[in-house]
Amino acid sequence: MTMTVAQPHATGASHYTAEMPCVRESASCARALISSVLAVWGMDGDVADRGKLIVTELLANAVEHTETTVTKIRVERPVDRTVRIEVSDLSHNAPHLKAADPGAESGRGLRLVAAMSLRWGYDYHPWGKVTWAEVEARARNEP
Repeated sequence: MTMTVAQPHATGASHYTAEMPCVRESASCARALISSVLAVWGMDGDVADRGKLIVTELLANAVEHTETTVTKIRVERPVDRTVRIEVSDLSHNAPHLKAADPGAESGRGLRLVAAMSLRWGYDYHPWGKVTWAEVEARARNEP
């Protein structure tokens, strides 16, 4: 599996991006990206746990429901105390919460994302969409 190195950006909001294959095996790389970025920003523990779960579920949704071969994972701090996690795909189909059968092995991902985040959603682009979630975050040294 190949993955580009996460790149910090010097202008605007703090953010890092990485491109990786849109396959289930990329989930560990996506979680590592989230962990690394949040550690650089002085955030770990609960914030990192929620961030890793969210990126895993957003990526799983892209893998399961789109024909995307390469996805972009982005993590940013649009404002203080908020971390935004994004996963891009080439589909224009809107993600939606659904009620999973009690015995089903899948179908609960976006419900988990909704429960773990302040808010979540998606933005359409000419090439596809970005599904995102925002998490409340405090640095280790904040009250």
